[in-house]
Amino acid sequence: MKKAGNMRRIGIIFTLICFFTSMFVTNDVALITFVPLTLMVYREISDKKSRILTIVLETAAANLGSMVTPFGNPQNLYIYDKYRLSLGDFFSTMLPLAVVSLILLIILCMILPRSICSAESYKNQSIPKFQAISYALLFIVCLLTVFRVIPDWICLIITVSAAMILDKKLLLKVDYGLLLTFVCFFVFVGNIARIDAISGFFSEILSGREFIVSALLSQGISNVPAAVMLSGFTENGKALLLGVNLGGLGTIIASLASLISFQYYRNESGAESGTYMGIFSAVNFGLLAVLLIFAIVGIL
Repeated sequence: MKKAGNMRRIGIIFTLICFFTSMFVTNDVALITFVPLTLMVYREISDKKSRILTIVLETAAANLGSMVTPFGNPQNLYIYDKYRLSLGDFFSTMLPLAVVSLILLIILCMILPRSICSAESYKNQSIPKFQAISYALLFIVCLLTVFRVIPDWICLIITVSAAMILDKKLLLKVDYGLLLTFVCFFVFVGNIARIDAISGFFSEILSGREFIVSALLSQGISNVPAAVMLSGFTENGKALLLGVNLGGLGTIIASLASLISFQYYRNESGAESGTYMGIFSAVNFGLLAVLLIFAIVGIL
């Protein structure tokens, strides 16, 4: 707050942080990290609508920034591996939209007021160096696995072993139910894809329409399940990649990361859920409309 000086700059800082960090730590983790920090900062500021707009812009930034890299979000990682995309193909598909998205987000940040803000004095706290270095090395191992340098099973062994040494409780915090849900969903999609009538129906609907169908389906069932489901009926991985990433905008359930932000905000004192949903819908559907047009023109 001291460095920024006013609310508009704070909004821009948080939005840009979420946009760029989500490329490396996923959209979910970026929001889990920075939305609580944003709420903490805004406890010193009485402008409730600016607080909501900042969180909404952070959420959109995390969803849009995460689409740039194969490990930015779950659907990217899945499609990147499923269709064996090269890094060149991936970046050439997603980077143009990312640049336009960043410009639009900065323009939207201009809505925030330039009200002066100040902060109380604080004490610097040291970061545990051993843990920081250990987790940084694990992060590099995971990236090398995504880039197909290290086999998956080696990454799994290294990660679990490190967790056992550094903090066993981490293994209890894994959402195993969510992992099981995805396993079951993969089995379900694989089974129905083998039924000729269903496979033919979906393949016909998707043929040449992968982009728009995946974006629309994401609005109702979220973009990760949409990616998994539709991947069983098309070989056009690039169009599917574009569709499910832009499909993360729009409704609050289009991306599960958006629900994370809303959950944090809703639990805050003085939360106005109705106002939040109104601002969220206006920003997200506005971004979705502009980016869909840009993507369609680019595809054509």
